[in-house]
Amino acid sequence: MVTLDRLINVLGGYGVHLQYCSTSRSTELRSVVMHEPGQVIGDVLLAVGAASAAEAIEWAAAARAVVVLVRSDAEPDDGTVPGEPDRIAVMAVDPEVSWSDLAAVVYGLVLEGRETESGRGPTDLFALADSLAEAVGGAVTIEDRHSAVLAYSRLQQHADPARAETILSRQAPERLRAVFAERGVFRHLAESDDPMFVDGDADHGLTGRMVVAARAGRELLGSVWVASAEPLRDGRRTALADGARMVAMHLLRSRASADLERQVESELVIRLLEGAADATTVASRLALPQTPLRVIALRAHTTDERHAALLLAFERATAGFGWSRPGRSALAGNTVYTVLPGAEPAAARAWAAGLRAALPEPVTVLAGVSGPATVAELALARREADECLALHEVRRGGAVPVYDEAWDDILLQRLRIAAQSGRAPKRGPVAELREHDRANGTQYAHTLRAWLEAQGDLAEAGRELGVHENTVRYRLRKMAEVTTLDLDDARKRLAMMIELAASEDLS
Repeated sequence: MVTLDRLINVLGGYGVHLQYCSTSRSTELRSVVMHEPGQVIGDVLLAVGAASAAEAIEWAAAARAVVVLVRSDAEPDDGTVPGEPDRIAVMAVDPEVSWSDLAAVVYGLVLEGRETESGRGPTDLFALADSLAEAVGGAVTIEDRHSAVLAYSRLQQHADPARAETILSRQAPERLRAVFAERGVFRHLAESDDPMFVDGDADHGLTGRMVVAARAGRELLGSVWVASAEPLRDGRRTALADGARMVAMHLLRSRASADLERQVESELVIRLLEGAADATTVASRLALPQTPLRVIALRAHTTDERHAALLLAFERATAGFGWSRPGRSALAGNTVYTVLPGAEPAAARAWAAGLRAALPEPVTVLAGVSGPATVAELALARREADECLALHEVRRGGAVPVYDEAWDDILLQRLRIAAQSGRAPKRGPVAELREHDRANGTQYAHTLRAWLEAQGDLAEAGRELGVHENTVRYRLRKMAEVTTLDLDDARKRLAMMIELAASEDLS
């Protein structure tokens, strides 16, 4: 259920600010109305056409509204609210915000909240699929524009194996989509609002389908499918077309609500990741617990397209109405950032794996996870997640790196980047040994690294190199003829070890 507090917080990022409130912000909102001749009753009143704040408040009182939205240029010059009305909140709408845009947002927010709690409200997609199935006399499936199942009817008339498989997998199988593409179904949905009949195909468990686009203006939002052995006629065909328009309205309103949620959430998360001074307050608005948090940095792409996969990943990361998701996400540049509660790295890796599983097969997902952090440390955690992501990109696979497990690899990666940018020493023992190896085919640099890693144990270094310890001893003597090693100096041994590790890709 949507509360007044949530409405205030969400609309605050949309050009609407709270002017006055004399009622509890925990009050639940169930309906939205506009002023019109005759009596209207509702919790949220959009005071479209009000000449002043006083007139808007009069309308709100008559409608028994909890909150009234009025143009900010209709406010009194002194910024006060006339009469200080009892048990009502007044919100001022900036002049540049259109009433039509605001109405879509408010209707979506309030009505979607009601339907989420009730489960099967009057515009719930499953309820709509049920009523449409009864009207057309066949099992109904509602899909988005990517063929993912959004809802389906309980009625099973004319249902077939293909429908059952589509519902179970939550998406039309690839082989079935290929059949529809071959028959021009997707091309028809992109171009026409008329229902189309698709003949059955026994090889694919398909008895037949009527399908129609759910479109808002020129934009295809989804499609409605009816299991039918033959084309629908007359009234049933009209009912299907009307039902598709109702589905489009639901999807449009739902998307408006979800997009606003994503915008507000993304802005708040970015403030946390940038080290906001009011981080505790921001975390509270995001409903993040005062427990250890981790930052996940994630990128997604396909071989021929980068942006679409990233946007789809962000959509999946923020899927779900309200605050039911465990993490809070933002899209910044070419990276999706998610702040996830939990001190254990397994939860973060499971989250990344779950998101990858929800994306189409061709999409490549790379990610990095920060160490555990408090709310005040999230800016540092973001940098850790970025470095882990960069490490995953270098490795191109394997487990998602977590900072507290991979800090040593990250340190070496920093040094490698510095070396690759031309900051590796051009002279000195390591550089001179490598130059000798290139010119003479020797393995002195590799031998030196094995000896240093074995902490001077000739037998251990030999096992690592696959040679006898005397060979290691001989090579060390020959190295001393090429350059000055100073192996008795602990600082020089440390410096050589760092240089060997940082510049190994340059050898």
